[in-house]
Amino acid sequence: MGIPLDSRDEQVVEVLDRLYDAYPDTTISLNFSTRLELLVAVMLSAQCTDERVNKVTADLFEKYHGAEDFVSVPREELAEDISSITYFNNKSKWIQSACQTIIDEHDGEVPDTMKELTDLTGVGRKTANVVLQHAHDVVEGIVVDTHVQRISRRLGITEEEYPENIEQDLMTVVPEDDWQEFTHLFISHGRATCTAINPECSDCVLEDLCPSSKEDHDVDLASGESWE
Repeated sequence: MGIPLDSRDEQVVEVLDRLYDAYPDTTISLNFSTRLELLVAVMLSAQCTDERVNKVTADLFEKYHGAEDFVSVPREELAEDISSITYFNNKSKWIQSACQTIIDEHDGEVPDTMKELTDLTGVGRKTANVVLQHAHDVVEGIVVDTHVQRISRRLGITEEEYPENIEQDLMTVVPEDDWQEFTHLFISHGRATCTAINPECSDCVLEDLCPSSKEDHDVDLASGESWE
């Protein structure tokens, strides 16, 4: 059918209800044991799979235990340690710069405010939101990754195109108590069913609510392009 509910609020509530049922154990998929490890893992995960990041950090976090460790090695050595990660040269620079700021301005501890986190090199709102939520138990926004961006547009929940605009728009319709889980649920659904290319609409628990469903519609609202 692919017909969204009458209001965005109703659409969000129904979507969340179904995804909570479909993915009852969804959570963050990055492996970490400290706040700094989480920060580094999220920085590495930009345009890279969590699976790849977890493989790299398994060794990385055995070698580097604090901010001082990351800044005390030659950048080329850190870059080599993360060389299987996309944009490893840039990310090695960002990690060392962020860690130096953490040492200089935060006594070696990962800060716990949005402003202080986004002041770190290589840290935007997405990364800051993840660190706040999972390292500090502070939820003041919605993490908008590629899955959230794609699926929220496909479902007609937002028409915004860019992550920060999408986040601000979603915060007006997603109940605040669901902000953190909203991201995990959409990531799980994006990996399992609503993939970027050739989503499995016929097996989707949201198909009857989705104005992008290939079963009934010609256009993918996420991209604005016709289904092939």
